[in-house]
Amino acid sequence: MIREHFEYRQTIATILAGTPDEVAAAKSGMLAARQEVERQIALDPYFSATFEPYTPASPGRTVGRMARAATGAGVGPMAAVAGAIAWAGVEAMVAAGAAFGLVDNGGDIALVSDREVKIGVYAGTSPLSGHIAFLLPPQSEILGICTSSATVGPSISLGIADAVTVFSPDVAVADAWATAICNRIRQDDTSVLDALPGTGVTGVLAIIGDAVIRWGDLPAVVRAKVDERLITAGLK
Repeated sequence: MIREHFEYRQTIATILAGTPDEVAAAKSGMLAARQEVERQIALDPYFSATFEPYTPASPGRTVGRMARAATGAGVGPMAAVAGAIAWAGVEAMVAAGAAFGLVDNGGDIALVSDREVKIGVYAGTSPLSGHIAFLLPPQSEILGICTSSATVGPSISLGIADAVTVFSPDVAVADAWATAICNRIRQDDTSVLDALPGTGVTGVLAIIGDAVIRWGDLPAVVRAKVDERLITAGLK
């Protein structure tokens, strides 16, 4: 397996692939998606500034995905940008013939896999951080696994959770809802989860200190020793 670090402006990603051509496809897909988002921002700066749902006129594929996901989650469209770009990267890998491909865009992961995959959970200073992982069965369709944190990374969060990981076959939806849930969830207030049925979110795991909150259909959570050197910089 090839593991390659990729950076372009604010995009900081790790690509896992079987061949150099698949790595190249992932980069091409991500760059095309980024360029679409950059064009939208240049034409309409409000798109990148608002924390509220916003759908521009005649959006392209990636911008449209971001806007739809953000509207459902009640957040601004940039809350879905990392997941949408990772999604475009893995779609390009699949188009290039990949049976396995993963893009980790700063903690927002798109994955297709013909094998079992273990994905570690990093949750800052939580005592659970680095000691548990999701054990995912093979995924013939692209899956989004997106994480938001109020205590790790530079991204703006209005919450307190150390990590909120959201699963969805729509990677932009996973990213937008990770932000929305992280903004609102508390140990004594999980009401944000009541809005999830029908959104496309399939599972949520939230960590707040030593507390774990679960919702929906999650893969097995197993003990693990997470190598922090493999964490993609920019986890939000």
